[in-house]
Amino acid sequence: MPKQSAAQTIGPYFAICLTPEIWGMEGIASNTLRRSDTPGEHIRIEGRVLDGEGVAVSDALIEIWQANAAGRYRHPEDDREELALDEGFTGFGRCRTDADGAFSFETVKPGRVPGQGNRLQAPHVSLIVQARGMLSHAFTRFYFSDEEAANEEDAVLASVEAARRPTLIAARSETPDGIVYRLDIVLQGDEETVFFDA
Repeated sequence: MPKQSAAQTIGPYFAICLTPEIWGMEGIASNTLRRSDTPGEHIRIEGRVLDGEGVAVSDALIEIWQANAAGRYRHPEDDREELALDEGFTGFGRCRTDADGAFSFETVKPGRVPGQGNRLQAPHVSLIVQARGMLSHAFTRFYFSDEEAANEEDAVLASVEAARRPTLIAARSETPDGIVYRLDIVLQGDEETVFFDA
Protein backbone atom coordinates (compact mmCIF):
# COMPACT_ATOMS: atom_id res chain seq x y z
CA MET A 1 0.00 0.00 0.00
CA PRO A 2 1.48 3.39 -0.93
CA LYS A 3 2.36 5.82 1.82
CA GLN A 4 0.43 9.01 2.34
CA SER A 5 1.87 11.98 0.46
CA ALA A 6 3.98 14.31 2.55
CA ALA A 7 2.19 17.38 3.87
CA GLN A 8 2.80 20.51 1.87
CA THR A 9 2.38 24.12 2.82
CA ILE A 10 -0.13 26.09 0.81
CA GLY A 11 2.71 27.87 -0.96
CA PRO A 12 4.47 28.75 -2.96
CA TYR A 13 1.72 30.87 -4.38
CA PHE A 14 2.70 32.96 -7.34
CA ALA A 15 2.47 36.51 -6.07
CA ILE A 16 2.69 37.91 -9.59
CA CYS A 17 -0.58 36.11 -10.36
CA LEU A 18 -2.39 36.83 -7.09
CA THR A 19 -1.20 40.39 -6.45
CA PRO A 20 0.08 41.66 -9.82
CA GLU A 21 -0.51 45.32 -8.92
CA ILE A 22 2.80 45.31 -7.04
CA TRP A 23 4.50 44.69 -10.40
CA GLY A 24 2.42 47.26 -12.28
CA MET A 25 -0.02 44.77 -13.80
CA GLU A 26 -3.81 44.62 -13.50
CA GLY A 27 -5.30 41.83 -11.43
CA ILE A 28 -8.75 40.35 -10.88
CA ALA A 29 -8.93 41.65 -7.32
CA SER A 30 -7.35 44.41 -5.30
CA ASN A 31 -7.67 45.92 -1.87
CA THR A 32 -10.19 48.49 -3.17
CA LEU A 33 -13.72 47.07 -3.25
CA ARG A 34 -15.62 50.31 -3.84
CA ARG A 35 -15.74 53.44 -5.97
CA SER A 36 -16.17 56.99 -4.71
CA ASP A 37 -19.90 56.84 -5.54
CA THR A 38 -20.61 53.44 -3.98
CA PRO A 39 -23.58 53.69 -1.55
CA GLY A 40 -22.94 53.09 2.14
CA GLU A 41 -20.51 54.16 4.82
CA HIS A 42 -17.04 54.24 3.28
CA ILE A 43 -14.49 52.61 5.58
CA ARG A 44 -10.90 51.43 5.64
CA ILE A 45 -10.07 48.07 7.19
CA GLU A 46 -6.50 47.72 8.39
CA GLY A 47 -4.33 45.56 10.57
CA ARG A 48 -1.26 43.38 10.69
CA VAL A 49 -0.66 39.65 10.43
CA LEU A 50 1.53 38.41 13.28
CA ASP A 51 2.96 35.04 14.24
CA GLY A 52 2.79 33.55 17.75
CA GLU A 53 5.82 35.57 18.85
CA GLY A 54 4.33 38.85 17.68
CA VAL A 55 6.61 39.00 14.64
CA ALA A 56 5.19 40.46 11.45
CA VAL A 57 4.34 37.98 8.68
CA SER A 58 5.53 39.80 5.58
CA ASP A 59 4.31 37.35 2.94
CA ALA A 60 0.71 36.67 3.96
CA LEU A 61 -2.17 37.02 1.54
CA ILE A 62 -5.51 38.21 2.89
CA GLU A 63 -8.74 37.76 0.93
CA ILE A 64 -12.03 39.24 2.07
CA TRP A 65 -15.63 38.59 1.04
CA GLN A 66 -18.52 40.72 2.22
CA ALA A 67 -22.02 41.95 1.49
CA ASN A 68 -22.69 45.47 0.27
CA ALA A 69 -24.21 48.19 2.47
CA ALA A 70 -27.72 46.86 1.75
CA GLY A 71 -26.73 43.37 2.93
CA ARG A 72 -26.55 41.65 -0.46
CA TYR A 73 -23.65 39.61 -1.83
CA ARG A 74 -22.43 39.98 -5.39
CA HIS A 75 -23.02 36.30 -6.10
CA PRO A 76 -25.58 34.47 -8.27
CA GLU A 77 -26.93 32.56 -5.26
CA ASP A 78 -27.90 35.79 -3.54
CA ASP A 79 -31.01 36.42 -5.59
CA ARG A 80 -32.75 38.80 -3.18
CA GLU A 81 -33.77 41.27 -5.86
CA GLU A 82 -35.43 43.58 -3.35
CA LEU A 83 -31.90 44.52 -2.23
CA ALA A 84 -29.90 46.59 -4.69
CA LEU A 85 -26.61 45.48 -6.20
CA ASP A 86 -24.04 48.24 -6.55
CA GLU A 87 -22.15 48.28 -9.85
CA GLY A 88 -19.22 49.99 -8.16
CA PHE A 89 -18.85 47.38 -5.43
CA THR A 90 -17.05 44.06 -5.97
CA GLY A 91 -17.59 42.39 -2.58
CA PHE A 92 -14.23 40.59 -2.92
CA GLY A 93 -10.74 41.90 -2.25
CA ARG A 94 -7.19 40.69 -1.96
CA CYS A 95 -4.14 42.23 -0.28
CA ARG A 96 -0.62 41.05 0.34
CA THR A 97 1.01 42.07 3.61
CA ASP A 98 3.98 44.42 3.52
CA ALA A 99 7.32 44.14 5.37
CA ASP A 100 5.57 45.14 8.62
CA GLY A 101 2.83 42.54 8.13
CA ALA A 102 0.33 45.32 7.38
CA PHE A 103 -2.74 45.03 5.14
CA SER A 104 -5.61 47.37 4.30
CA PHE A 105 -8.86 47.43 2.34
CA GLU A 106 -10.99 50.31 1.09
CA THR A 107 -14.61 49.20 1.24
CA VAL A 108 -18.05 49.96 2.68
CA LYS A 109 -19.50 48.79 5.94
CA PRO A 110 -21.61 45.72 5.11
CA GLY A 111 -25.28 45.35 5.91
CA ARG A 112 -26.75 42.43 7.83
CA VAL A 113 -27.29 39.16 5.97
CA PRO A 114 -29.42 36.14 6.84
CA GLY A 115 -27.72 33.15 8.42
CA GLN A 116 -28.94 29.76 9.62
CA GLY A 117 -32.69 29.65 10.00
CA ASN A 118 -32.89 32.96 8.12
CA ARG A 119 -31.77 34.71 11.32
CA LEU A 120 -29.93 37.97 10.68
CA GLN A 121 -26.19 37.97 11.32
CA ALA A 122 -24.32 41.01 12.58
CA PRO A 123 -22.47 43.03 9.93
CA HIS A 124 -19.21 41.19 9.31
CA VAL A 125 -16.43 40.59 6.81
CA SER A 126 -15.16 37.07 6.04
CA LEU A 127 -11.39 36.61 5.70
CA ILE A 128 -9.09 33.93 4.36
CA VAL A 129 -5.44 34.05 5.40
CA GLN A 130 -2.61 32.18 3.74
CA ALA A 131 1.10 32.44 4.44
CA ARG A 132 4.35 30.49 4.47
CA GLY A 133 4.40 27.48 6.74
CA MET A 134 0.62 27.05 6.78
CA LEU A 135 -0.72 23.66 5.68
CA SER A 136 -4.09 25.12 4.72
CA HIS A 137 -5.90 28.43 4.53
CA ALA A 138 -7.18 29.93 7.76
CA PHE A 139 -10.79 31.13 7.73
CA THR A 140 -12.12 33.80 10.05
CA ARG A 141 -14.38 36.82 10.10
CA PHE A 142 -14.44 40.11 11.85
CA TYR A 143 -17.18 42.17 13.36
CA PHE A 144 -17.51 45.89 14.10
CA SER A 145 -17.02 47.37 17.58
CA ASP A 146 -19.88 49.86 17.12
CA GLU A 147 -22.45 47.13 16.38
CA GLU A 148 -22.86 45.85 19.95
CA ALA A 149 -26.58 45.03 19.72
CA ALA A 150 -26.22 43.13 16.42
CA ASN A 151 -23.08 41.38 17.69
CA GLU A 152 -25.05 40.13 20.72
CA GLU A 153 -27.60 38.50 18.39
CA ASP A 154 -25.06 36.88 16.04
CA ALA A 155 -25.13 33.07 16.31
CA VAL A 156 -21.58 32.60 14.97
CA LEU A 157 -20.08 35.11 17.38
CA ALA A 158 -22.10 33.60 20.24
CA SER A 159 -20.54 30.20 19.46
CA VAL A 160 -17.10 31.60 20.34
CA GLU A 161 -15.91 31.53 23.96
CA ALA A 162 -16.55 34.99 25.44
CA ALA A 163 -12.90 35.53 26.39
CA ARG A 164 -11.82 34.97 22.77
CA ARG A 165 -14.47 37.09 21.02
CA PRO A 166 -12.34 40.27 21.13
CA THR A 167 -10.00 38.64 18.56
CA LEU A 168 -12.88 39.04 16.07
CA ILE A 169 -13.96 42.61 16.86
CA ALA A 170 -12.39 45.45 14.87
CA ALA A 171 -12.01 48.75 16.72
CA ARG A 172 -13.48 51.84 15.09
CA SER A 173 -11.66 55.16 14.93
CA GLU A 174 -12.38 58.38 13.10
CA THR A 175 -9.33 59.81 11.36
CA PRO A 176 -8.79 62.86 9.12
CA ASP A 177 -8.90 60.42 6.17
CA GLY A 178 -12.15 58.78 7.23
CA ILE A 179 -13.44 55.90 9.33
CA VAL A 180 -10.96 53.11 10.06
CA TYR A 181 -11.61 49.70 11.59
CA ARG A 182 -8.49 48.00 12.91
CA LEU A 183 -7.92 44.34 13.73
CA ASP A 184 -4.70 42.36 13.83
CA ILE A 185 -4.66 38.70 12.80
CA VAL A 186 -2.53 36.53 15.10
CA LEU A 187 -1.78 33.10 13.64
CA GLN A 188 -1.00 31.23 16.87
CA GLY A 189 -0.17 31.62 20.54
CA ASP A 190 -1.99 33.14 23.51
CA GLU A 191 -3.58 35.93 21.47
CA GLU A 192 -4.46 33.73 18.49
CA THR A 193 -7.35 34.93 16.34
CA VAL A 194 -10.35 32.63 16.36
CA PHE A 195 -10.38 30.61 13.13
CA PHE A 196 -13.28 28.56 11.77
CA ASP A 197 -13.63 25.40 9.72
CA ALA A 198 -14.44 26.24 6.10
